[in-house]
Amino acid sequence: HVQLVESGGGSVQAGGSLRLPCAVSGYTYSRYCMAWFRQAPGKERERVAQIGSKSGVADSVKGRFAISRDGNNNTLYLQMDNLKPEDAAMYYCAADRTNRRRQCSGTFTDWGQGTQVTVS
Repeated sequence: HVQLVESGGGSVQAGGSLRLPCAVSGYTYSRYCMAWFRQAPGKERERVAQIGSKSGVADSVKGRFAISRDGNNNTLYLQMDNLKPEDAAMYYCAADRTNRRRQCSGTFTDWGQGTQVTVS
């Protein structure tokens, strides 16, 4: 059984920061490409950050967001700084379990239920 649980969401003022953890259980998360997505009402789902064979962040959050792994506690993080109102969305973590070589195929097979971020 695989479970991804996001937390750390909330309401912040523009210019503020949040760090979202994604706790992974059921498998060794470091073997897989991992990513953060977001979706705002009326907009398409957007991949905002990814870590694995092809790591990076979306242009829309470049310089403000960072993705990282905690090697000690099986947790994936999204650090969000200088938040803007357009960053408000439901944020999801996801895993690419098509392979166990951390290759980022573009297909994400496992998803968390999301955590809400609002920005005033």
